[in-house]
Amino acid sequence: MTRVVGRNAGSPAPRSADVAHAAGVSRKTVSRVFNNEPYVSDEVRRRVLDTAGELGYRLNHAARALASGRSRSIGVVALGTAGYGTASLLVGVERAARDAGYALRVVNTVDGDPEGIAGAVLSLLEQGVDGIVVSEPIVEGEVSVRIDVPVLFLGAPPAFFTSARTLSVGVGAHELARAATDHLLDLGHTTVHHLAGPRRWYASKDRADGWRAALAARGAVEHPVIEGDWSPESGYAAGRELAADTTVTAVFAAGDEMAIGLIHALREAGRRVPEDVSVVGFDGNPVFAHVTPPLTTARQPFDEAARDGIRLLVHAVEEPETELPPASEPQVELVIRASTAPPPSHRGRTAPRTA
Repeated sequence: MTRVVGRNAGSPAPRSADVAHAAGVSRKTVSRVFNNEPYVSDEVRRRVLDTAGELGYRLNHAARALASGRSRSIGVVALGTAGYGTASLLVGVERAARDAGYALRVVNTVDGDPEGIAGAVLSLLEQGVDGIVVSEPIVEGEVSVRIDVPVLFLGAPPAFFTSARTLSVGVGAHELARAATDHLLDLGHTTVHHLAGPRRWYASKDRADGWRAALAARGAVEHPVIEGDWSPESGYAAGRELAADTTVTAVFAAGDEMAIGLIHALREAGRRVPEDVSVVGFDGNPVFAHVTPPLTTARQPFDEAARDGIRLLVHAVEEPETELPPASEPQVELVIRASTAPPPSHRGRTAPRTA
């Protein structure tokens, strides 16, 4: 006999009780399945989900919010930039939040905005969010807003923030910057110059610290940092400055777009890349695999960091009295392409093997 569980157009939306009756289980079992709780067999879980799909049942997050006193929404404070890294991190956060059953509310800030992060946080709190994500923050001093929801920092320390509960998930920027610098030193370059991001960004500090650590470990000379603003234009300006110094053979840029501007200026000045100067970028923008030369870059694990961070934040929201699960270790991935090579003095020697 064929079991008919469909509903007619115009009929009331199915409830969990309808799913339970049609699947031959209790309402509690339906609740456990949709909340991904244990103690439900695979066969029963599959039957409940199949029945729910046939009925057109969807978990009512609004009802759950009323019952729990939570809005099931997460706020994000992000700098209003279209840069690949910031945008990729935001996409990863949205996907991870949606998978966890939370809506996302985003407030963009800009560097130099007098309201800044404090104003963005206040706006999100007024919207009743259950938790807040601060993505790529900049140094602003202490935030003078009372925050009674958990706050997650992506790729930055929470030193400048005050909150009832603060969490942080790194993207491994320090380790990635160190790996990028080590790669150039392994090729035989005696030192590596650094084109940094804006000094107010925590991301800039992490990358510069990794560069310095690599130089210090090898006893290499540390030259003054050149500060950019993440744009290709700032990379181009830095490239014109560095091209005038014929002792420069290797540069680590804190962002892929700055690296591309840097290469443009070097080649325009007659400095070949990588024959005369090797360049490494940072972020892992796949577009720059298709420039000339293809860019060597440190790839940030955006999706992994977003998933791990949202997992911790949701735990802090839903189980505030329990200990947080451990955070995952960020991956270190250096994508080696044709913008790096041994320095002119090492031509003809065997270069280190690359992955």
